[in-house]
Amino acid sequence: MSDLVQVSLKDGIQKLTINRAEKKNALTQDMYAILADSLNNAETDPDIRVSVITGTADSFTSGNDLMDFLQNPQQDDETPVIRFLHALASIKKPLIGAVNGLAVGVGTTMLLHCDLVFASKNATFSLPFVNLALVPEAASSYLLPKMLGHQRAAELLMLGETFDTAKASDYGIVNEVVDPVDLDRTAMAAAQKLAAKAPEALRLTKSLLKGDFETTAARMKAEGDIFQTRLVSPEAREAMTAFMEKRTPDFSKFS
Repeated sequence: MSDLVQVSLKDGIQKLTINRAEKKNALTQDMYAILADSLNNAETDPDIRVSVITGTADSFTSGNDLMDFLQNPQQDDETPVIRFLHALASIKKPLIGAVNGLAVGVGTTMLLHCDLVFASKNATFSLPFVNLALVPEAASSYLLPKMLGHQRAAELLMLGETFDTAKASDYGIVNEVVDPVDLDRTAMAAAQKLAAKAPEALRLTKSLLKGDFETTAARMKAEGDIFQTRLVSPEAREAMTAFMEKRTPDFSKFS
């Protein structure tokens, strides 16, 4: 198993730590595969009561590794990215996000599938899909309006600007904001409380709370189909070339 995602299990808590600090914890296909397999394994392993996802250094995750993503554009149901997104949407056991810093793209959308989210005071969030000439993923185009209302969701998804923990907390994306030194302790304390509870009652409660898996899965599929066509669009080529060249993309020639 790659050290780029560290997987540990203690006292019923599976901890998944994204560990690619030199690349701001950008996710590759191999890293997605480990995350997907770990979440899926949690469903059938009676020793796992709850899972926690966090990152190392100053980043939760900066999102997709663009070079790896462009070299592996195919997004069918068996690819690691799609398997991970499906695992997020379908996992029946409790899932906690502990956001230790930068949370870009999927670093923010995955939080919409977590049952509890804790963030350090220095965490920042962004959903820059449109800025890269792409569309949202992880059913965020459904879940965000459901959570926030259309205008707030449009603000985050259409402007694609970075926002801080104050806004994330105000919008209900984050349960609690803590000092960086207290993040791991806070998240693991919550995980320990969940791990001690009646597991079937927790699973049933989560199922009742979510209640709309079919709608979420259908939106995730629709987003994925559009996302794949956008990856090879002229707008996306301009956006990603500009990103690599560290310049502002020029969309003036597109109508």
